[in-house]
Amino acid sequence: MLPTFLRRKQKLKLTWQQLNLADGDFVDLAWVDSPQQSSAEQPIVVLFHGLEGSVDSPYAKGMLQASQQRGWRAVVMHFRGCSGKPNKQWRGYHSGEIGDASACINYLNEQFPNAPLFALGYSLGGNMLVNYLAKTPNSPIKAAAIVSPPLDLAACSERLQQGFSRVYQHHLLSRMKRNLRHKIGLIDKAPLSEEQVKTWRNFTQFDEHYTAKAHGFAGAADYYQRCSGLALLKDIRHPTLLIHAADDPFMDQRVIPQGHQLSPCVDYRLSHRGGHVGFVNGSLLRPNFWLETTIPEWFQQQLERPAK
Repeated sequence: MLPTFLRRKQKLKLTWQQLNLADGDFVDLAWVDSPQQSSAEQPIVVLFHGLEGSVDSPYAKGMLQASQQRGWRAVVMHFRGCSGKPNKQWRGYHSGEIGDASACINYLNEQFPNAPLFALGYSLGGNMLVNYLAKTPNSPIKAAAIVSPPLDLAACSERLQQGFSRVYQHHLLSRMKRNLRHKIGLIDKAPLSEEQVKTWRNFTQFDEHYTAKAHGFAGAADYYQRCSGLALLKDIRHPTLLIHAADDPFMDQRVIPQGHQLSPCVDYRLSHRGGHVGFVNGSLLRPNFWLETTIPEWFQQQLERPAK
């Protein structure tokens, strides 16, 4: 929670772009450029946010600024409906939906063919990125970093219904329900009513009645089984930094991968503390946002590695 309070006044100058998709929908991109003169070889970091996140999420702001300070360009791809504008289709986004990310990455590669491209995913966006990497071995990205991914979706859904974690569930679920009810009001003959949505009390109910049905799954259990990233880690072929915290309130031990589940390309780091996409140390007056040093440094190491 700490970055949310420490980063409230952080401002970035952004350039917005709408990327149109093959099904007639769109995603919004929010760019921050390096203060240095742009060049064809200037690295680009594409960031995929977490559930109900956006460029205004503290972790996104911090990493955009850290990339800018490195002299890199950076862009947040907003999942459908997360940029402040409702998307056009009944379907939205979920932990295993890689089509929009693939379209975004391919677009960036076409527009900037000489720029090293790094992908960075947080939470839901991280689990999505695991799916993308495992299923796209020929992706044009140079390397990836993934923070706090809920690699076992069923386990995380259960965990968020226990103890203090229910506070996080209530906060996120309230936003999800509000946005879905708004979408229902915009779509003619929507298959759900606003009254039905109001009755849902946990992620499992939301995923059972909306996520699964809107995206072609048999139900929440089928969605969780087919989109959890844990079993896909062994299939990753790009250099990938994967970061978890043992005290993450969204997860339990079932989410932590064992050695045999990891591809040799995955650099896995488990911190004793860090919470969920937090990883703040130092003091209240002089906080240190560990991810904003660690991830750019790791990307820099990948830049310096000789090409195979």
